Amino acid sequence: MISEGLVTSTNEDGSAHFAPLGPVVDLAYSSLLLRPFQPSTTFDNLSRTRCGVFHILDDVELIARCVTRTLHTLPEVFPALQINGWVLETCCQWLEFEITSIDDSSPRSEMQARIVHREQRRPFWGYNRARHALLELCILATRTHLLPQDEIRSAWRYFRPVIQRTAGETELHCLELITEFLQSELEDDLHA
Repeated sequence: MISEGLVTSTNEDGSAHFAPLGPVVDLAYSSLLLRPFQPSTTFDNLSRTRCGVFHILDDVELIARCVTRTLHTLPEVFPALQINGWVLETCCQWLEFEITSIDDSSPRSEMQARIVHREQRRPFWGYNRARHALLELCILATRTHLLPQDEIRSAWRYFRPVIQRTAGETELHCLELITEFLQSELEDDLHA
């Protein structure tokens, strides 16, 4: 199964890099199959350090800001406990991992990782329909270079009314961020 969340990796200067990522997990979360695209900062950092932290979180705005490149103020982090990495202060749960193997033979790499430490900070309360829809749009926004523009436009048209009907203020703001980002990435108008 794929579990959507956020990975922190460590930049060369020691700072945290944030990236939404959906690793393949087993039901016990005992291992991860991370599949970062190449080239990417996440791929480079994880290849160099061979460790990172996967976060389970309910903060769709943080994911949207990472995807749309509007994360201007970095969230609070603290040092991981078993690896040289960073834990997101506001996460629900975190899993520290070490990379055991890397297959970089295709643009979407495959990194096998074993969990070396995990902790829960607070319960995960889940997503409402708007947050689920935003998460899907965020995933599409990371694939504007891979997917047909009509497919992206169609998904945006499908999810937008769902978000508008079920969203709060934060979710509506995230929809604006994603809409602006998609509009800047696509050749034609989203409304076309």
